[in-house]
Amino acid sequence: MDLPDEGDFDSENLTESYRLQIEKAIEIESQKRILENNNPQELSRLQKLSLINLHNNSDDDLIPALMSRLGPVRAALDGHGGSIVIDSSSVENLNNGKLALSLVLNLDGACISCGAAPGTLQGIQDDLLADNEIISVQFSSSMLEWFSDLQRDFVLKHGGVSFV
Repeated sequence: MDLPDEGDFDSENLTESYRLQIEKAIEIESQKRILENNNPQELSRLQKLSLINLHNNSDDDLIPALMSRLGPVRAALDGHGGSIVIDSSSVENLNNGKLALSLVLNLDGACISCGAAPGTLQGIQDDLLADNEIISVQFSSSMLEWFSDLQRDFVLKHGGVSFV
């Protein structure tokens, strides 16, 4: 059995330790920025709302409630004047009898042409899929028109998101 030599093991541990420290620092700074730009009580209220009920009632709080469920990517969206836009949504009946929301999203504001948009999309998808009322997050294929050829190829191959 091939085991890594001690130098590789120490280097891997050090790299992982730095990654975790940076991840924590980003989380803290992001949360600070989110709270600077948003009312904490309103965020708490929005996070408690049922996305299914908001969808079914065509409630204007649906997008703010979705935004309230975003982690560090929310700080980037807020900081660049961006937001999510719902191109389409539906409620799906799951095999376990529960209901879940399926979303096709778009971006607006400065986020539309940002070079970091591929990472932003994955952050949005990952954060929203962590909510138990969301089963699917996809993005509008019209977004691909905003990207340069290089960005488009990258997001399609490595973005970890799907477009419809």
